[in-house]
Amino acid sequence: MGRFLNPDNSAFQVALNSEIYVDKTGLLKYTNKVLNTTQKFICNSRPRRFGKSITADMLTAYYSRGCDSEEMFAELAIGQSENFQKHLNKYDVIYLDVQWCMMDAGAPEDAVAYINEHLIAELKEIYPQVALNQVKTAYGALSMINAAAGSKFVVIIDEWDVLIRDEAANQAVQDAYINFLRGMFKGSEPTKFIQLAYLTGILPIKKIKTQSALNNFDEFSMLDASSLAPYIGFTEEEVRELCVRYHKDFEKVKRWYDGYLLEEYQVYNPRAVVNVMMKGKFRSYWSETGTYEAIVPLINRNFDGLKTAVIEMLSGSSVKVNVRSFQNDAVSFSNKDDVLTYLIHLGYLGYNQDNQMAFIPNEEIRQELTAATESKKWDELMTFQQESFALLDATLNMDEYAVAEGIEKIHMEYASVIQYNNENSLSSVLTIAYLSAMQYYFKPIRELPTGRGFADFVFIPKPEYIQDYPALVAELKWNQNAKTALQQIKDKKYPESIEQYSGDILLIGISYDKKSKVHQCKIEKCLV
Repeated sequence: MGRFLNPDNSAFQVALNSEIYVDKTGLLKYTNKVLNTTQKFICNSRPRRFGKSITADMLTAYYSRGCDSEEMFAELAIGQSENFQKHLNKYDVIYLDVQWCMMDAGAPEDAVAYINEHLIAELKEIYPQVALNQVKTAYGALSMINAAAGSKFVVIIDEWDVLIRDEAANQAVQDAYINFLRGMFKGSEPTKFIQLAYLTGILPIKKIKTQSALNNFDEFSMLDASSLAPYIGFTEEEVRELCVRYHKDFEKVKRWYDGYLLEEYQVYNPRAVVNVMMKGKFRSYWSETGTYEAIVPLINRNFDGLKTAVIEMLSGSSVKVNVRSFQNDAVSFSNKDDVLTYLIHLGYLGYNQDNQMAFIPNEEIRQELTAATESKKWDELMTFQQESFALLDATLNMDEYAVAEGIEKIHMEYASVIQYNNENSLSSVLTIAYLSAMQYYFKPIRELPTGRGFADFVFIPKPEYIQDYPALVAELKWNQNAKTALQQIKDKKYPESIEQYSGDILLIGISYDKKSKVHQCKIEKCLV
């Protein structure tokens, strides 16, 4: 039993000792299935505080021959599996936390040499019969051991991408590390000595030019989690169970911490959920994740449409994003899509794989992004927020002319990248214009089924503001007039389904005339 080779199960035991532990051992059914197959190379990336290290510790505790973990796993999901005993503590496991190794090495430039030196030293102790004195690389030692003794290894690397992210500008460190990973996992020889490889970090595998350095890895990420989706974060079912146990309002927890869409699963940030269960306070726990400082420099990049996209998402809408060009590092940004894709991997944005849209997943992240832009003086947003607050005030005061003028101004100055051509593009501008409403209202509901049809926008006030702010029901019309929009709200009885949320309701009709390029607005109080 060593530090890196065949470690014990004590790290995973710490997770099990915790008051809240959500069983994710079902992941082991998948890894057991792919052992010693072409699918045995796995990169499972996810944001900070999404359980990366606990998962790595779980895999180590299950496979490592350096411990006896039968009792630990017997009552968990994997313990009910038919092949539970077959793979339990049967393998030589190498576990590396690259962040820790880099720090203990003293400098990023020394990280690879440190790993090679210490891992070879431990391999010599376990395999004294194999002549390793002249070997300089860990993968060279593994190859020789496999040739001499037939042994295969399970390799688990936590924070695999830390050198890619933190040393993005240091080409020498990058090259040395990528070459180390190639030696460990790429080509015919590693196929012989690797039983399973599991890499976890924030980023998927680094791309070099047009070809991945490790294109034999299967990727499971926030863009495409595939069959591992239920093991990335907490699922809705798991959060419901915790809410029952800790007597929390599930709907409130959902508004604050839900929103990551992975396959058919709604996924929650585990750290945030655990904190709200234990502490009882609904607030953002995200700033403790360590990537807070990265946000404003990213969104301040001078890419067409980037700032409009961020403001649009802050306002509750989704934006189209092409995730294919991102190079999986922290420096190679060539357009707004690369920045948005990076923010998806960091967890600041959610992603809908079906429609290829990015969005802010929940109230926690919306507050965090807003706070980041305010603290770092993102001047465009601060000025825009002032105008958005003025627009909200004009709406609440039923100043129709000021509302029309305010929407037009915001479209011209902040959302000009959105070219009007239908009611949907008009709705995008309206979403941006009412960003300030997010302080007092929930995320606007698009196409809410109400009465005899679907209202274009419904803003429902948060419980603490119900007495001071009315619900807003808005209908948009393209190349028609605002009176028509307002009449449709009445004719189709849109307000009926939201009366339970607020005593007061404002009906808002907004139109845009393509020829005159003028917005119109009509506002009435609901007299139901």
